[in-house]
Amino acid sequence: MRLVVIYKDQPEMMAHRALNEAAHFAYLDKHNDEIMIGGGLRNEPGADFVGSLWILEVTSFERAEELVQDDPYYVPGLRNYEILVWGKAGNREVVL
Repeated sequence: MRLVVIYKDQPEMMAHRALNEAAHFAYLDKHNDEIMIGGGLRNEPGADFVGSLWILEVTSFERAEELVQDDPYYVPGLRNYEILVWGKAGNREVVL
């Protein structure tokens, strides 16, 4: 099942990101078979991050929730998220 996770960060999240960056990237590497691609979102180039986006290939919504909540970047109150089913348009071949 392919899902998208859209994160929205509070401004205070930037400090948490800085303190937990190495652990977060290690977590992404450890789960690269399920977290297909991801990255931070900004309102404009060079601005602070305002959120993130992940594309997951997982067996269930429950597994997606586990991945989100076990990530060192996840802090309730500083980072909210939404998990949505994602399907690609048309018959184009897409490799992630």
